[in-house]
Amino acid sequence: MTTTTRATFCRICESLCGLEVTLEDERIVKIRPHDGHVATAGFACVKGLSQHELYGSPDRLQFPLERGEDGVQRRASWDRANADIGARVRQIRERHGADAIAMYVGTAAGFSALHPIFAQGFMLGLGSRSSYSSATQDCANKFAVAQHMYGFAFTQPFPDLDRTGCLVVVGANPAVSKWSFLQVANPVQRLRAITARGGKVWIVDPRRTETAGATGRHVFIRPGTDVFFYLAFAHEVLRRGAIDRARLGAHTTGLDHLEALVQAWTPERGSAVTGIPAEILGEIVDDYLAASGGDGAALYSSTGVNMGRGGTLGFWLQECINAIAGNLDRRGGTLVGKGVLDFPKFAAKRGLLGRADRSRVGGFPSVNDAFPGGLLADEILTPGRGQIRALFVTGGNPLLTMANSGRLREAFASLELLVVLDILPSETATMAHWVLPCTSPLERPDLPFSFPCLLGMQSRPYVQATERVLAPAGESRDEATIYVDLARAAGAPIFGSRVAQRLLQWNRRRRDGDGYASVDQRGVLSLMLRLGGQGGFATLAKRGEGVLRPDHAGGDFLGRRVYTSDGKVALFPAVLGAAAATIDDEYARELAGRDQLKLITRRAITTHNSWTHNHVKFVQGDRATNWLYMHPDDARARGLDDGDLADVRTAVACVRVPVRLHDALMPGTVALPHGWGHQLAPGLGIASRTRGVNVNLLAADGPGEIDPVSGMSRLTGLVVDVGPAAGQQAATWSGM
Repeated sequence: MTTTTRATFCRICESLCGLEVTLEDERIVKIRPHDGHVATAGFACVKGLSQHELYGSPDRLQFPLERGEDGVQRRASWDRANADIGARVRQIRERHGADAIAMYVGTAAGFSALHPIFAQGFMLGLGSRSSYSSATQDCANKFAVAQHMYGFAFTQPFPDLDRTGCLVVVGANPAVSKWSFLQVANPVQRLRAITARGGKVWIVDPRRTETAGATGRHVFIRPGTDVFFYLAFAHEVLRRGAIDRARLGAHTTGLDHLEALVQAWTPERGSAVTGIPAEILGEIVDDYLAASGGDGAALYSSTGVNMGRGGTLGFWLQECINAIAGNLDRRGGTLVGKGVLDFPKFAAKRGLLGRADRSRVGGFPSVNDAFPGGLLADEILTPGRGQIRALFVTGGNPLLTMANSGRLREAFASLELLVVLDILPSETATMAHWVLPCTSPLERPDLPFSFPCLLGMQSRPYVQATERVLAPAGESRDEATIYVDLARAAGAPIFGSRVAQRLLQWNRRRRDGDGYASVDQRGVLSLMLRLGGQGGFATLAKRGEGVLRPDHAGGDFLGRRVYTSDGKVALFPAVLGAAAATIDDEYARELAGRDQLKLITRRAITTHNSWTHNHVKFVQGDRATNWLYMHPDDARARGLDDGDLADVRTAVACVRVPVRLHDALMPGTVALPHGWGHQLAPGLGIASRTRGVNVNLLAADGPGEIDPVSGMSRLTGLVVDVGPAAGQQAATWSGM
């Protein structure tokens, strides 16, 4: 028996924790945190340490699957897959145009350096604009605001955690979900370090989260009212004169319009809908401004804000507050990192990720070169030129993660071609004409290249490379190779370049075992590193602990790396100012609905979106379902108790789920975790036997339900009716 240890890093979430993998005869027997890693320093979560068991499931996709006329998916060859898919794509493109071929890119694609690049290259080769992504479910508001404020969608300032004197976290739970748009290992330790050095941490959330239980001071806020919290916050900053008008005049525009917008939004007015007492808001502002005059302060938000009705306006106001209080582009405040390449400059000059086109249905703007996911069903079902007839799904599972997924299932059933690239047979894969098996993160060389390295979104900047840890399972192939082969079969050269197509086909590396020659991933990755002055891939991969890069300096963004037309931060872009005209109507709606229950989502440490439920130790006992968490007072008022089955209803759908009493919720709020409802994925031997329900069945899709600026669907803060399961007096549920 041969035992070896190899260094790599996790690619489940943005923490990208350094790992050491122990193998016996090329089989993983243990994964542990890499204590010597330069940034993550011995931290990893249970999901990362169990990932080899997830990827090693007997349900793992290892061969292409073709759906026959009888609806049954059967094993087929790669030659057959490429030929059939290529022929169908050619026919659809010739008959209906390139836009009739669409792609949905899921979150998992972003945790591979080459996957999203080659997926986009395939669409560029086809000449199709019909791209959709998971961003319009959880973060496109941030892209849209950044495009209008800073001139580039991926300019995303982040808190300087190691130096800030005050951090206000709104709608985020880093203790469970880690961080978003920032790589932070061991988030609880890092947050506790703020208070240990005398700083302040505030957690603003409808639930007293695990983060709030670990550090800082928690404040309840009614779901979906974040924009009014930010309006009152900005009002107080400006009322107190806590701004440097000379600095703002040099680096920003639109301050006068912002002042006019927030003038009427006193803390008392905001309190009527947020539930945050005016005096408590005053304390938060006191701490924020005190730190702004000292070590620096930062407001930060994530999906709890992003996914609600006011997500775009709320995030915009947050960025404005950080800017006007003098915290943008300073140590201790919010920083704009530098990646290994100056990708924002490169992309902004060439118009990359900033298309100015609009959707066929509803006329919504593309954000980050993608249209709203909440329109996908309409774009498939609405006749006319550009109607989607073929869809590629890569690194995602839209039938569980998108709004009104019941209607989306009907739309998918009408497609002429549905192709899914995945590791496991998801709900979406179950419906596909073709399922193409992909390598797992442990089976490919890679860089942590998306948000962290390429854009500098790291609390402690570093760069790392990893060789593959395992040989690919069965006949699985990496996505770069899959898209190069599909592009050739479809007669649409990758990136729209015949030269690139020929080079990538010629320069391939033969894979051990089946003799198949894959795209030279290491060569492409090495080229990317060398362009950024980081040396070659092989040299870096030998440094399994990673290599530190220069720390964030601060003071190097304003006036230098803002890519608006005048080089200044736009505090009041016209499109956001126009959207703000609805604020009074939204306020009236919130006032009128103060007695209604609102539903939020939540996540457990053992779950990640829709794909970690196929591991038995993650879904045992009470974890074999998602629960409707209710405050005891709300449950009693509706005749419900712990363990009872409840019906949760919106205008779109009704789901039935067991109740769990939870006094950490703000009264008037219920919580139902997302990512569940795998009963329609029989290929998932464990997940399909869980009893959870898909919360996204309750959310509405279509043009009338989408944020007009960002294209975001509204997946949290939903108004719901909750009552005992119909026809049952005392229905209860017990775990497996």
